[in-house]
Amino acid sequence: MGPGTFDTGILGGDAGTYLRCRRAWLLGMVGFLLLLLAAVSLALAGDPTGASTGTAADVTATRPGAPTFIELANQVGHNKIGLNFIWTLLAGFLVFFMQAGFALVETGFTRAKNAAHTMAMNLMVFLVGAVGYYLIGFALQFGGVMSVANLGGVSALDREFSLGGFGLFGLKGFALTGSAYDVGVFALFLFQMVFMDTAATIPTGAMAERVKFLAVVISTLFISMFLYPIFGNWVWGGGWLSQLGAKFGLGHGAVDFAGSAVVHMMGGMAALAGAIVLGPRIGKFKNDGTPVAIPGHNIPLAVLGTIILFFGWFGFNPGSTLAGGDLRIAIVAVNTMMAGAVGGLVAMVYMWFKYGKPDPSMTCNGVLAGLVAITAPCAFVNGVSAIIIGAVAGVLVCAGVEFIERRLHIDDPVGAIAVHGLNGLWGVISLGLFADGTYGAGWNGVGAQIYQGVAGRGVAGLFYGDPGQFVAQLITGGVAILWGFGVSYVFFKVLDRAIGIRSSASDEVMGLDLPEMGVLAYPDFLVSSQPSEPYGGGGPTGAGVPIPQVTWVPNQKVSTATAEAAGEAGG
Repeated sequence: MGPGTFDTGILGGDAGTYLRCRRAWLLGMVGFLLLLLAAVSLALAGDPTGASTGTAADVTATRPGAPTFIELANQVGHNKIGLNFIWTLLAGFLVFFMQAGFALVETGFTRAKNAAHTMAMNLMVFLVGAVGYYLIGFALQFGGVMSVANLGGVSALDREFSLGGFGLFGLKGFALTGSAYDVGVFALFLFQMVFMDTAATIPTGAMAERVKFLAVVISTLFISMFLYPIFGNWVWGGGWLSQLGAKFGLGHGAVDFAGSAVVHMMGGMAALAGAIVLGPRIGKFKNDGTPVAIPGHNIPLAVLGTIILFFGWFGFNPGSTLAGGDLRIAIVAVNTMMAGAVGGLVAMVYMWFKYGKPDPSMTCNGVLAGLVAITAPCAFVNGVSAIIIGAVAGVLVCAGVEFIERRLHIDDPVGAIAVHGLNGLWGVISLGLFADGTYGAGWNGVGAQIYQGVAGRGVAGLFYGDPGQFVAQLITGGVAILWGFGVSYVFFKVLDRAIGIRSSASDEVMGLDLPEMGVLAYPDFLVSSQPSEPYGGGGPTGAGVPIPQVTWVPNQKVSTATAEAAGEAGG
């Protein structure tokens, strides 16, 4: 019998009977195994419904299985704060991921010859800023906050420096040592540190392509240890702006839910000051002041970064409740989503109608502008108001970028000043207009039980019957401009005198990757330059100095032999 043949003699020549028996045996075995698995799963079942998981037996008690009322209440409180910790930390992780979004947006909007330098600045800002905020900044901001109920109290942060009863800066929590070695304090620190990191990152975009790396290191320390935490204390740490309601009857005082002023205006005003002190990039303006477009090298990179930032904003805004059980997070999240979407859509339509093309770079900035603007009022306004706020932001960012460049002759490669500074201000003011009173009862110690004769009434704006809140928001925005821009301008001027914050003309023309970082972002490309018209606009070179025209070409090294062979073949 050869291979592949069947010996019919085995079953007396009845091959069909053999196959039927074999098939029946296999089916029987399969059925038996299925019944066995079902029986075992029923016999070994634990608690598939969850009905008996998490009972009194799981409560730590003096008498196991029979906890007292106090022991049960302690367990409930522990679980509530534990949920808030998880929510706050996860939101902080999302905000941390926004650093990748900023890096991609800024790098995409700048030229290839500066890509490594721009990326490295964004990484460095986190590294340096985290240390500076840990050592000093956090204590200055929250050292006198006294209580953060959603994180268990953080009662260790109980010392504020004040003048005349108005808080100026905190004095507890330096390096998170002593009584600040506390789980609630650490949770608050992580969440607030990544907020500070956002503010410190914003100026790098406005100063890109001509700022020295060392200058950014020093400015990051300045922002993380002084500029940001001081203003943050005034609004979030129990400082004087938050007291405008309790002491002067101006609504609930300065209200900024997630940082339109504290984060974005501080970053935007520092960006404005830095861009002014630095001056424009070489070739940005002609002799008559007309701006010259310097397109970014990778718009898809910037679009991806915008999407990452949009995603991270769902940690930025909803996470600012610091409470996973605060059901307002649903409204905060939807308001955030709609303002960002409408801001981008309006900016796209604006550019489409005005210039005939739906500019993707301005669309990205429109998205970010809408997100920045809704950051302050996101918890206090309804959905229609959020859409209006986002729409106004989309127009403001387009008009703002054009005004800053064409009228003020300030060079901002990524539009950070308009996105964060201008729309941060709009966000603060919009809260004073559109807050509807349905959330925020007791905010900043005002109206915990009753406000304006209504029990449970929260933060309300001008359109909902509280002009005092609108005044408080105007004061907050004005102080943010004075502090953020004024102090930053003095700082950058002093730093420029001390070390010189601008790179040399030759380094700027070559690109900062190799001179500043020692590496190229794209080593497979080479710089090909040739003299162009004498340059007479702003910049460090002065009028009449010839500036090379720089282009990037593929670095394709072809051997002489290969070239000769190719020539012979073609001849």
